[in-house]
Amino acid sequence: MGSLRKKTSTKPVPTNAELFERKGERFARWVDGRGKKKTAKLTTGHDGSERIVVEGGTYTAKYRAPDGTTHEVATGCRDRGAAQAVLNELERRSELVKANVMTAGESSIADHASTPLVNHFASYRDHRIAKGLSEVRIANTDSRLTRLADECGFRRLADLSADAITGWLRQHLDAGMSPGTRNEYRQELVGFGNWCIQTRRLSGNPFTDVPRANAKADRRRHRRALTEPEIDRLLFVTRWRPLAEFGRQTVPGKSRKRSNWKAEPLTYDGLEAAVRLSRERLAKNPDFIRKLEERGRERALIYRTLILTGLRRGELASLTMGSLELDDATPYATLKAGDEKNRQGSGIPLRADLAKELRQWVADRRNGFTGSPAAFSNEPLFSVPASLVKVLNRDLDTAGIAKADERGRTVDVHSLRMTFATLLSKGGVSPKVAQMAMRHSDIRLTMETYTDPKLFDVAGALDALPAFSHTQPSDSPEVIRATGTDSLSAPVSAPGTVQTGQTESSAVILTGNFGSRQFDQSTTGNTSKPKEKAPSEANSDRASGVETMGLEPTTSALRTQRSPS
Repeated sequence: MGSLRKKTSTKPVPTNAELFERKGERFARWVDGRGKKKTAKLTTGHDGSERIVVEGGTYTAKYRAPDGTTHEVATGCRDRGAAQAVLNELERRSELVKANVMTAGESSIADHASTPLVNHFASYRDHRIAKGLSEVRIANTDSRLTRLADECGFRRLADLSADAITGWLRQHLDAGMSPGTRNEYRQELVGFGNWCIQTRRLSGNPFTDVPRANAKADRRRHRRALTEPEIDRLLFVTRWRPLAEFGRQTVPGKSRKRSNWKAEPLTYDGLEAAVRLSRERLAKNPDFIRKLEERGRERALIYRTLILTGLRRGELASLTMGSLELDDATPYATLKAGDEKNRQGSGIPLRADLAKELRQWVADRRNGFTGSPAAFSNEPLFSVPASLVKVLNRDLDTAGIAKADERGRTVDVHSLRMTFATLLSKGGVSPKVAQMAMRHSDIRLTMETYTDPKLFDVAGALDALPAFSHTQPSDSPEVIRATGTDSLSAPVSAPGTVQTGQTESSAVILTGNFGSRQFDQSTTGNTSKPKEKAPSEANSDRASGVETMGLEPTTSALRTQRSPS
């Protein structure tokens, strides 16, 4: 026979409790926060302190399973009669399994049907933690599942309904929620339903047939890639804006009151003067000046790393000092599986000039570190703020780069990854290698979503087409002599292709030395913005002054893995 009982737990004795004895047992009596009188037995805790015994509000059923083991199931019932009915059903199903009328799997599904949904969510969370998923991803799943359960009235597994979710999605479609966001909520439920099937909580996934929204038909966010001149301006501003903030001039407000005056916004052209004024104002605090310069140096290096590796913000934030292999023949950064979107783990190749700058950054950080080498290895590579997009917006504004272009396409942190993909294709990198560098499983995602065709010289590519005559046959001797097509040169490769004789690995080259411009800092604190180089000088620097290498290493050293999504 089964039994019913209310489980007990212990808690510290309330501070305002009165202790007394009754029939040889000790009790505590107090008034709770609602003004109600409470009485509870006293017991001794593991540490020897006195604690009160608190009884649970619902009954727990205890019964013997078909295999002879004893199970306890929370009935969720406060009424003993209702709890007894739950116990009777548990015992009845146990007998049906013994008689082979019901399978053990069907009985397990029935057992879980009465368990509160929050308990299943907690078990699902433990499952995802054991898989090694990132904390951010787990927290997002918890938030979405909890919201759906609350707004759709789901309390137990038996309450799960595809119709309710379809109605919720339709309601939020009318409220303006984007298709991509609605699909994310739907996908969280599908994943939870699949896990319930695997753990014998459900016999089928009720959300599989819930329709997906067409995200391509109604994209809310259209990103664009940065041009090379914009990258130079952005990195130049980013390097010096933290210091320049203290050199802003104050201008009068709407009234003449001094309290209404405000600091003048920084501009690209006024950055030099602002830095010079900051050095004058902070001359007595050189340590603070160095701190501001290091902040700008780190921020510019963050942007450069994002642009030259294609890392996502969260992936870059997960890198530690020990993640870098800078003395390898092909320098790379190791991205752990739990920190990568596709959960596979990858080696991210680093271009020679970026690896050199990172090597100096790590050396400078090591000089000021007082802990052990093992502790330094676990230190974050960069201090990447969660609100990096807000910092980027201020940098864009100072650099004079529009947040949105004439077509409504915007620039955000993820646009730096799009810039990486666009520069690869613009530089003649084969689509397959670009896909591997982006860690995409679908090449269409690389070439269609992450490549900005506006930056390609489409008009210039048309000049590579041969000339045609509509008056004479093209093989006419006169035409051949007139056009010189009897000795045609090799055709020009279109963006995204590899020329004959060029390997894919050698094609992955970004020659832009972005952010190389610096203020001329002398002992007097003078600053001057460098002059723009002539195109011929810039090309010469790129050809000889910058050591370039393939973003993808050779096949034997390739550590990048494909992403399933």
